[in-house]
Amino acid sequence: MLVQPRKLNVRKLIWVLAVLLAFAAVTWRRDPPGPKHPAWTGETMGTLYSIKLADSPLGRRALQSLQKEVDRCLVEVNRQMSHYQPDSELSRFNRADATQPVAVSAGFARVVRFALELHERSGGVFDPTLGPLIDLWGFGAPGRVAEPPSEEQIAEVLHGVGARHLSITSDGRLRKAIPGLHLNLSAVAKGYGVDEAARVIRARGITNVFVEIGGEGVAFGHNAEGVPWRIGVDTPRPDALPGEQLETVLHLSGLAVATSGDYRNFFTDEKGERFSHILDPRTGRPIQHHLASVSVVARDCMTADGLATALFVMGAEEGMKWLDTWPGIEALFIIREPDGRFACRPSPGFVRLTGARLPAP
Repeated sequence: MLVQPRKLNVRKLIWVLAVLLAFAAVTWRRDPPGPKHPAWTGETMGTLYSIKLADSPLGRRALQSLQKEVDRCLVEVNRQMSHYQPDSELSRFNRADATQPVAVSAGFARVVRFALELHERSGGVFDPTLGPLIDLWGFGAPGRVAEPPSEEQIAEVLHGVGARHLSITSDGRLRKAIPGLHLNLSAVAKGYGVDEAARVIRARGITNVFVEIGGEGVAFGHNAEGVPWRIGVDTPRPDALPGEQLETVLHLSGLAVATSGDYRNFFTDEKGERFSHILDPRTGRPIQHHLASVSVVARDCMTADGLATALFVMGAEEGMKWLDTWPGIEALFIIREPDGRFACRPSPGFVRLTGARLPAP
């Protein structure tokens, strides 16, 4: 007996295909779960950055998208503030000989505005126009120098620096009063970058995050263990790697920390005298005192970054008094003793704010 072949049910086939396609589309659109506590690192501003999230709600594709957005954010900050990139906003402003106002981005203007405020409140101890002086001492883009500059060279360069020659117009443009004025925002740029990266991440609804760039960081919420983020403060030894030897550990949430010191970036001349990269605008020379480092804790990292530099220039005694004019901001001064040991001197509210346990005197 012959068996007749069944007729193809076109309608049923179309219905099955439609169901399969719909299922595939839903499956494709659904973002597979990402890691609960993702972390990643990268490069920016000539150093490394590190980001850690806790209890992240993001799927894998959303996390990849966030990582790219953070990178774009940091590239933009570098495009604004870098004194190594010839096409950065800062480099273009420095090359401009005219004293006419120069249009800059809102972010760049914001950082300069804060730097000028800090200059005024510190009595000139913080100065964002020390670029030529930094170059003269071999700590800028041109590179190291064979020997320290002479007093005559320092005096000549000092004539062309000073934040009094810099202003911001009402519409956010920058103006230099003297043609040769050069900006260097390295004392606040990393802190600003930290804040911007954290802003991008928190805009995705992430509440538990730690962002760090070159040792400056900000922490929000809690870590993977459900407690405030733990951030180490290095013992200021030039022979120790970052994180290798800690003076104390801070427990931070909703706070930023930045450290300034003389133990990482310095050179020694043929006489054995050491010169650090932190310069005193009043003398044009590297700082020479017993303060080895100062770590500042504030609500945002740009403020902590800038204050750390100003406090280091001032030294522990003057700096502790000046810090009283900044409510809610605390600092840890680490002083180098004559015998080579270190002594911690915290501001009155430092331990209460950070939960740090300090070494016994």
